[in-house]
Amino acid sequence: MRALVYHSAHDVKVDTVPDPIIQEPDDIILKITATAICGSDLHLYRGKVPGMKEGDIMGHEFMGIVVDAGPGVTALRKGDRVVVPFVIACGSCFFCDRHLYSACETTNPDRGAIMNKKDLRPGAALFGFSHLYGGVPGGQAEYVRVPKANVGPIKIPDTLVDEKVLFLSDILPTGYQAVLNAGVTSGSTVAIFGAGPVGQMAAACARMLGAERIFMVDHHPYRLEFARATYGVIPLNFDEVDAAEAIIEATSFRGVDAVIDAVGFEAKGSALETALTSLKLEGSSGSALRQCIAAVRRGGTVSVPGVYSGFIHGFLFGDIFEKGIGVRAGQTHVQKHMPELLRFIDEGKLHPDVIISHRLQLEQAADGYRMFDKKEDNCRKIVLRP
Repeated sequence: MRALVYHSAHDVKVDTVPDPIIQEPDDIILKITATAICGSDLHLYRGKVPGMKEGDIMGHEFMGIVVDAGPGVTALRKGDRVVVPFVIACGSCFFCDRHLYSACETTNPDRGAIMNKKDLRPGAALFGFSHLYGGVPGGQAEYVRVPKANVGPIKIPDTLVDEKVLFLSDILPTGYQAVLNAGVTSGSTVAIFGAGPVGQMAAACARMLGAERIFMVDHHPYRLEFARATYGVIPLNFDEVDAAEAIIEATSFRGVDAVIDAVGFEAKGSALETALTSLKLEGSSGSALRQCIAAVRRGGTVSVPGVYSGFIHGFLFGDIFEKGIGVRAGQTHVQKHMPELLRFIDEGKLHPDVIISHRLQLEQAADGYRMFDKKEDNCRKIVLRP
């Protein structure tokens, strides 16, 4: 089959690789009908996430048709059309029983990116996201093996086309969980740092839940303008203003009820942070996180769907304590949110497909990565089709 393969930083190619096969009784083989390039894929593409090996198949946002199933698969059958969550969960461990699927302790033999050296159980494996998270081949391919198929994939009605539901695999539930973690309700004021795909989905979900005012912070004018026109956000370009200061001034010098950090460890930081990161003395840029802490009101919540790893020296924990801020973060418990979000899409309350800006063939995937990485041609979100 053909698949998008990692070779080294900034070097990905569509190669011919062996077809996947059933390995466990509860596996399925999926014929991919649509897949997408995620902002998290760019961390891998840029060589920022350790654990990638030459030949790894990338991609964790995908859907398709079941073409084969192991003897232990009871929830699906051949011909079913499904979306697959990027988190691989067993459905029956300590954490899965509590619907904390991204903490599943049975699917990943590694420890993820955690640096605590204690004997801690691992979290869940992820599709196409380095050998820190299981080394499971991803779905930017013609076919993919899906483990734990009785737990993850969700069947899609024929009335909904692929592009309407594809983002149930990651960015829509990630944005939704970020908003829920932030405690957004009717009348809330919210600031979202990062106008990429997850930030856009967070804005859509916050608006659906009745947020009164949504500030969106980024420095790409085309992404800010899209969010303003589509979700009615108040755009703030951090190259032009101090975003946290502008938010505080606009909220009677209190700050917003909730802030969502949809940027993560590759935030544009200071020259010092950039140098420290290059020397491996700093694990992540804390620039966006510091702005989030500054922009939220006392007693508010900072919700972090953006990926972080390693040490952050300028964390400002004293400000968190002084302001009584709650912080919630982590990978998305996708399986928990998929049924509800599918219903919202079916009812017309959410339209995640509006963020798609480019549609390419799988063979053009390397060009798509370059375009998305460089923010060329006002690229917001790319869908690939084998």
